[in-house]
Amino acid sequence: MNAFYYRLLTDEGRMVSGFVRLAVERDFSARLWLERNKNGIVVNLYRLPGWISGLFSSSGGIFSSGVSREDIAGFLRDLAVMTGAGVPMLESLRAIAEENEYADNPKVADIAQSLINDLDSGASVTETFNRHADIFPETVRNLVAIGDETGSIDRVLLEGSEHMERITKMSRGSRRALIYPIFVFAAIFAAAAFWMFYVIPNLSGLFRQLNVELPAITKFVLFLSDWLTANSTLVMIVVALMIVVPIIAIKASKPFRHHLYKLAHRLPIARVIARSSGMAFISEYLALLIAAGIDMVRCLTVLERSIADEYYRVKIGDVRRVVERGERLGPAMRQVGGFPAMAVRMISVGEETGTLDRQLRHLAIEYRARFDHVMESLGEIIRPAVILIAGAVFILMIVALLLPVYDLVKHAVTAQSL
Repeated sequence: MNAFYYRLLTDEGRMVSGFVRLAVERDFSARLWLERNKNGIVVNLYRLPGWISGLFSSSGGIFSSGVSREDIAGFLRDLAVMTGAGVPMLESLRAIAEENEYADNPKVADIAQSLINDLDSGASVTETFNRHADIFPETVRNLVAIGDETGSIDRVLLEGSEHMERITKMSRGSRRALIYPIFVFAAIFAAAAFWMFYVIPNLSGLFRQLNVELPAITKFVLFLSDWLTANSTLVMIVVALMIVVPIIAIKASKPFRHHLYKLAHRLPIARVIARSSGMAFISEYLALLIAAGIDMVRCLTVLERSIADEYYRVKIGDVRRVVERGERLGPAMRQVGGFPAMAVRMISVGEETGTLDRQLRHLAIEYRARFDHVMESLGEIIRPAVILIAGAVFILMIVALLLPVYDLVKHAVTAQSL
């Protein structure tokens, strides 16, 4: 995706400006897309650097279409059901637009209306979907092109919808496994900040007034609290940078993403997660594209542009270059390396028996199941670990602060009794 800033004169004579992210390489293609979809003439068009695109994407998704994958998958499914029942494409889109407008889902209604406008202007179904590269993934657009050529548009739309639903389910499972530890760590951080910036400074003044001998751990906690309080602005800036800079680097820097994914494929637990999710994605995409009749080199080209895992993106590019020299997919993957032996063997068997798409679907199911199992197990492992960390922080506060208070009270009672 490339990001652009544009200023456009509409047919009504108004000047509008904004940002858009499109899967096009040339500025001329972006200009044509804007003039067709925004109903106006582009006055200024600027291609933005990748790091600026990453900055805006990480701070709110300014460049995104604003349509979730669930909405797109539902849109494709509704369109597949109606076209499969014999309803013409235009009538199906009008029905979807009307239904979602009344259902208070204007984003999907806008997508349907944009497709209607393009079809009414004489564009083919393939051209219509390609004009909305910011909404529909490249795999879906390639499937639509094949379906348009072969007359099986309803089948490929349904396959595209099911594929997006499965990918969304995997993403939702990983987020669900991380919600609990994130919530607990946020609560621990908030409680620690409250003690460091409010409770401990008051106790520190009390200890100084009473001029008591404190244990080393208490002195360290008091020193840390005093330093954090005196440098609170610097601390907040550093914490903000520790959160924002990695996000921007992940979104804007391809080398950083590559090294990050490469590291993930080497760490013990992360390796299982990265391999399972990556192979499920690769198998799923290849099965869809091969079943649609796309040749292997083109399949690998589309997959290379679509996959988010930078480690596997490089590997797929290497495999594509080997396949271009006349090698089959299985031996090419074995030659490049980095792919599970089971997957390579099943792909080789599929190529020998002519059942490659079926073998890839079996692989996708297997790796999705592995991914779900790992995420469930990880969630069960994280919960007791988080409880132990929270308990350790609580014990540290008790030992460092409350025990000296207890000693003071004990000495005061002893002195009073004497």
